Amino acid sequence: MTTTEPATVRPPLPVKMVIAGGFGVGKTTAVGSISEIEPLTTEAAITEVAAGVDDLTHTPRKTTTTVAMDFGCLTIDPTLKLYLFGTPGQERFGFMWDDIVEGAVGGLVIVDTRRFDDCYAAVDYFEHRGIPFAVAANAFDGKVEHTLEEIRWALDVTDGVPVVVFDARERTSVRDALLVVLELALARTEALR
Repeated sequence: MTTTEPATVRPPLPVKMVIAGGFGVGKTTAVGSISEIEPLTTEAAITEVAAGVDDLTHTPRKTTTTVAMDFGCLTIDPTLKLYLFGTPGQERFGFMWDDIVEGAVGGLVIVDTRRFDDCYAAVDYFEHRGIPFAVAANAFDGKVEHTLEEIRWALDVTDGVPVVVFDARERTSVRDALLVVLELALARTEALR
């Protein structure tokens, strides 16, 4: 009589990824669109004082802002689970970025092509730390204001940085953008072997 031992089921490998960008570009929306759990957000009401500091020109209906981070997760397959950390977009919260990014395999920098200035800090952050990242132009109102080549030129990113268009409100669109970052991080890992 033979007994077979049950196969060992391993939990999925946890992988940390950061979603970054300027104020109001769609970071919280992207995390909420893709997370398989109710996302943890640290949203606070935009006060009159904050409205005087944060440019609401392109986001006039925005009533809240992230003051620490957003968190969500997504199981890619039985072997891999992404843990998503969204950064706050305002410069005054930049002191938290090192802690949020610690241990991340890569980042997705979300861009509003109507206001490139808001994302330069995020692009610089990932470039200076050598962390793989992709740029995702959020299609506000279903469109972006510039071509991918114009976006690449405006951000001065190398050809090694993928630039894609996505819609932060659509789950599959966010998934596809995150997979670009995951593939980039995997390629970097393979190159280091």
